[in-house]
Amino acid sequence: MVEEATVVHSNQPFHCLAPQDLVAKILPPVLITELLVGLPGNVMALWIFTCRLKTWRANTLFLFNLVLADFLLLISLPFRIDNLFRGEHWVFGEAWCRSNLFMLAVNRSASIAFMTTVAFDRYFKVVHPHHRVNHMTSTQAGWVAGGIWAVVMSLRLPLLTTDLLVQHGNKSLCRSFSAYNVTPLAIKIHNTVFVGEFFLPLLLLLFCSARIACILRQRQLDKGQKVQRAIRVVGLIVAVFVLCFFPSIATGLSALFIKKVRPSDCESYNKAAQLFSLSIGFTYLNSALDPVIYCFSSSMFRNSLKSAINKLGLVEMRLSRRGSMTSDG
Repeated sequence: MVEEATVVHSNQPFHCLAPQDLVAKILPPVLITELLVGLPGNVMALWIFTCRLKTWRANTLFLFNLVLADFLLLISLPFRIDNLFRGEHWVFGEAWCRSNLFMLAVNRSASIAFMTTVAFDRYFKVVHPHHRVNHMTSTQAGWVAGGIWAVVMSLRLPLLTTDLLVQHGNKSLCRSFSAYNVTPLAIKIHNTVFVGEFFLPLLLLLFCSARIACILRQRQLDKGQKVQRAIRVVGLIVAVFVLCFFPSIATGLSALFIKKVRPSDCESYNKAAQLFSLSIGFTYLNSALDPVIYCFSSSMFRNSLKSAINKLGLVEMRLSRRGSMTSDG
């Protein structure tokens, strides 16, 4: 959405283009930490979903696609880390620049979409317990998941149609968020999706949270353990979502505002652009935190995890009878 700036050249395609040296110093340790924390958790989750679960329900399938999106995003990060260690000099070629940024964007969007889907699943189970959505088969859920992937990938296709590798001095800058003097249509679509995939899911998540809390209080059921878990699941999803994605939206929109009202003030634009690039690190934190959501959202997943830990013989964990391989509660 933004790039760092030092000077404005009105005859150049980019607005205030320059390397972001501060970001290249600060962000790599953050990304490495997220990778080291998130990758083992997501690999373990993939193993449990593919090898340990005996029954797949709709909620389980949505959670599996969430962990798949997170896993694919995390394995794309090493290329960005290498890029930053080289002072933002991309050495893997133009085609892989597009592909890597496409992978990051698609899987970030898919993670948001499936996180929102899990929240909606909880919403229907609590607010509309007899709705036919709650009786969705795993096959039907598979079609829904496939539709989500198709929409997400189609919205991110502009990244594959645009040359994202920019030569600046002796460095090749590979960025999906660039401030253009005249913004191409493909980049306008990319930026619009980035903003829209925050505000629309946020409104849906807040709606789900408010309706669940309201209905349960009306029914005087907000004290039960199962009901409390449903509230905690949606609340946790909202908290993780805001923590991870709000900083990048706030700083990105601030930089665009500065570009709009003070186009020649590259010093102020620099600061906002650097904050935006640093805040991108928070969006990847989402993929490291999502395994916590799996544990809260599926009793089948929790029981499988406990069973695997019990087999190690280091500690004995009690399985839930209610959720033993048959429930998504």
